[in-house]
Amino acid sequence: MNLKVNEKEKIKIGTLVSANQKDPAEYIRQIMIHGFESFSITFWQKIGDKNLKKLADEIKKVLDGTGIVISSIGIFGNPLETSEIDKQTAKDWAKIIDNAHLFGTDIVAGFTGRVRGKSIPDSIPRFKKIFEPLAKRAKDKGVRIAFENCDMGGSWQSGDWNIAHTPPAWEMIFDAIPFDNIGLEWEPCHQMVKLIDPMPQLRKYAKKIFHIHGKDATIYWDVVKEYGILGPKPFAFHRTPGFGDSNWTNIISELRAANYSGSIDIEGWHDPVYRGELEMTGQVHALNYLKKCRATFVDNPNVP
Repeated sequence: MNLKVNEKEKIKIGTLVSANQKDPAEYIRQIMIHGFESFSITFWQKIGDKNLKKLADEIKKVLDGTGIVISSIGIFGNPLETSEIDKQTAKDWAKIIDNAHLFGTDIVAGFTGRVRGKSIPDSIPRFKKIFEPLAKRAKDKGVRIAFENCDMGGSWQSGDWNIAHTPPAWEMIFDAIPFDNIGLEWEPCHQMVKLIDPMPQLRKYAKKIFHIHGKDATIYWDVVKEYGILGPKPFAFHRTPGFGDSNWTNIISELRAANYSGSIDIEGWHDPVYRGELEMTGQVHALNYLKKCRATFVDNPNVP
């Protein structure tokens, strides 16, 4: 099978890979045959005992000659708080920023963190204190920071993990640290489950979007109309792209119009149907669906 990726295609379609598993490189080797064009490497809260240089070398060896890229490195925890694991998350943000180049990427992604139990505005001073030096460190190394737009169960008033989940919060973040290398890791799902139309914000903030998570949502509007959003029945479900309500042809068209050059990496492990033994079935369907929505790059004829 020819795994060579068309390097002229500016938008690549890939998937997330947990770095905390025993052998991420072997996992990549097994799934790359399906046609993934990029991989986003993610850590949960800490790097742990992983040697970043060794990990990068192992992954690069697997990908050598294919044109498949590492789109980003992610660290997902709460670097604003003060428990031991939170302080480790902040330290590992710095470590990953310093070592992103080993993976061939200039994007480090994750949660902003949050002052637990406080409102988004109340978390901004702490956010600025922690991330301004990290943003400066990243800027000096040519690295961009992308904050995911997941609320992790939080609201405007309170939460545990992340403040970067709605446009008003993004404006506060960008005002607090007005650096060009501060942006978003965006996906429509996290807006849709709050009944927000993701398309207007995509058009408005496209230039600030550095990385895309390929995740969708299904809204049961009959449940909303009968029970509301706080009733006994769930009204929204995270979905793998191709099974949700979003029109990814429109999403990718908006990204192309904004000259987005990066990856859409599928965030699996959330779909209520395509999970368990159907996990990779769903992800490969999403991969092929997103490629169809993107269209296949074809060179124009070279006619004088």
